[in-house]
Amino acid sequence: MQLEMKTTCERCGAVLEANGVAHICSYGCTFCANCAGEMRAVCPNCGGELLRRPRRAGRLEPSVDGSSLERIRLSSWRLWAASVGAWAAVSLIDTTSTYEVYKGTGSPISLAHALGIAFSLDLTCAPLTPFAFILALRFPITKANWLRIGLLHLCFAMAFAVAHVALIACSPYGHWDWNAGRFTSLMWNLQTQAFHPDWYVLRRMLYTYFPSDITSTYLPIVLIALAISYYDRLRDSAVRSATLEMELAKSHLQALKSHLQPHFLFNTLHSISSLMFTDVSAADKMISRLSDLLRMNLENGGSQLTTLSRDLEFVGGYLEIEKMRFEERLNVVVDVQPETLDAQVPSLTLQPMVENAVRHGISHVCKGGTIWIMAQRDGHSLDLRVRDNGPGLTDSPKALPKPGLGLKTTRERLSALYAKQQSLEIYNLPEGGVEARIQIPFRLASNAAIDTVIMDRLLTSQEKSV
Repeated sequence: MQLEMKTTCERCGAVLEANGVAHICSYGCTFCANCAGEMRAVCPNCGGELLRRPRRAGRLEPSVDGSSLERIRLSSWRLWAASVGAWAAVSLIDTTSTYEVYKGTGSPISLAHALGIAFSLDLTCAPLTPFAFILALRFPITKANWLRIGLLHLCFAMAFAVAHVALIACSPYGHWDWNAGRFTSLMWNLQTQAFHPDWYVLRRMLYTYFPSDITSTYLPIVLIALAISYYDRLRDSAVRSATLEMELAKSHLQALKSHLQPHFLFNTLHSISSLMFTDVSAADKMISRLSDLLRMNLENGGSQLTTLSRDLEFVGGYLEIEKMRFEERLNVVVDVQPETLDAQVPSLTLQPMVENAVRHGISHVCKGGTIWIMAQRDGHSLDLRVRDNGPGLTDSPKALPKPGLGLKTTRERLSALYAKQQSLEIYNLPEGGVEARIQIPFRLASNAAIDTVIMDRLLTSQEKSV
């Protein structure tokens, strides 16, 4: 949400260039640098602080978006409809009290007359309320300008009272004529059928209605407008803060993901380089498979989430590269519940854990070893595990190893995406080896289908390993 960027100074009328200096208050009042200096950076309209507006490289275009109050104009039909609806409701309530009052005096009147009296007193405020509302928004009362703007609103309130009395006088229920014994208009003579205002009665009505119109009608309208304005600005500020926080979180997540991609690439290239002079054919196949993985990563784009089946496909491609290096020393067992394949997971979730299992587990076992990749649903959680039968952690069984870049980045991404609803644990197993376990909320990806082709490929790879 942005304030409309104005092109002229509101004080001297000077043109404000797109790449020039201008000053703006919280209500969008815009002034040139000279006028802002003369006013000591204080807006003459609202008394707020004038802040320097950022320069723009292009033209200043009116903002299509904006807060709800910025779009309110005197011509807004919603404003007029709300005014008529509110005062019509007040009139209906006053009809009952008017009818009961006259009934209690011993001179009851008909319900139609009670309705006419109430509508002539209350509904006549409806055409005046939008003007008062707009004036209250245009000239808000603050601590810095309460005296000057308060006196200005007092003048507006007096004009409001005069207009209200004039409208009441024009209505057929504006005045009770004791001589004729009926309600009559003070502006129209029914006998002569001519415009003939009764100035004496009008002056008395002004004295009578002035205090109530100012304190009971105009002042509540101003207070309601100020309350709505405050709420609107508070909501806009909250939306802007939430938007900034969301963009910051997106940038942080994207930065973390960008750390994983080169980390994975460098380690994979290292695996390829180890075969360049011993098995050129295997190294060539590894480069071809790496290009497939990079293409798959590019297809995912900047998305932070993917399906478990897609992440398994990426891990399968990575393991194919590692199997060319380790050959029969690397065995893979996949135990994934079919219902979890559609679950949402952060992209590149399994790869760092599988890579750690290969580098710190299988590579240290002379006869080779096995990596287990498991996924199951545990109530409202998705349980992901990567296990190896390597030598295990060198520290105490329950101590975590010093986290590398891959695991450290994965832990930060999980924390940013799921807050306290996630966990990542790495621990030694009693029978030997290490297990990395991730628990995140179980959420199905939209429009996702179970990828049986990927599952069959992984199962086929598992059977070959066995």
